Amino acid sequence: MSLDPDDPRPPYQQVTSSLRAAILTKKEGFEAGDKLPSGPELAKHYGVARGTVDKALDLLRGEGLIVTRQGSGSFVRERTERPVGLRPHIETAFAQPHVTIDFAGFSSETLYNAMQEPLDKIRSGRLAPESIAVRLLLPDTSAPMAVPVLVDGLRDEAALRDRARNIALTNAGGIAHSVGVLAELGLVQSATVEVKVHRASSLFKLYILNRSEAFFGFYPLRERSVTVEGDSHTFYDVTGKDTTLFHHSAGPDDASLGSQYVQQSQTWFDSVWSTIAYERQP
Repeated sequence: MSLDPDDPRPPYQQVTSSLRAAILTKKEGFEAGDKLPSGPELAKHYGVARGTVDKALDLLRGEGLIVTRQGSGSFVRERTERPVGLRPHIETAFAQPHVTIDFAGFSSETLYNAMQEPLDKIRSGRLAPESIAVRLLLPDTSAPMAVPVLVDGLRDEAALRDRARNIALTNAGGIAHSVGVLAELGLVQSATVEVKVHRASSLFKLYILNRSEAFFGFYPLRERSVTVEGDSHTFYDVTGKDTTLFHHSAGPDDASLGSQYVQQSQTWFDSVWSTIAYERQP
């Protein structure tokens, strides 16, 4: 299997993407605990140098997808037991014909950033999904919330809620625009981005990709100081960039732990979306 000569990425990145997709989708029979082909076998398979394969495996180890045991080789790691990065899984999700992404959290900033590379690949013709459907479930910042809240007396401050609202709107709007343009250009048959809000404060984030993978993480709370409209505020806030995400993937049957976790995550999201969530008022 030769690499794509029209792909501008270095060979090691192409090998990494191919192996990552095989591990995450399990299309090549890679289950948790399975041993990967040897370095020389992978080099022959992809038609690259052994050093290229070694570099690709280093990246996969860094992403927590494989573990290498001295004298035994590299094995697929049990991903539900370790924190992972979202970005490579987003790219793999976009390789499917029908892409669905459900997000619940404080803002969709991480999701917006993680989606840019696969969206660029759609624009360049390197990915070609038929449809994209994104649902964003965010807190309603028009009323007092648990966070952000002033350190002094845990008092509400409208300026901080307005600031949070602007951050959420900016990223949600960016996702809607980026996805919508693909449909306008005829690069996908269908593209939708829906946004709903609810009155609960978001103390965790949840991503569900193609109804087959779930990523969950708790927001750490930090004390911060910012100046808003000339006034300095010291407050408690969630910090999305410090959130550790844990990955659960649906297994071959509904009874597996991964399958149950994904199913229950989807059930929770759908129930909130269809009951207490509502469209944001301008």
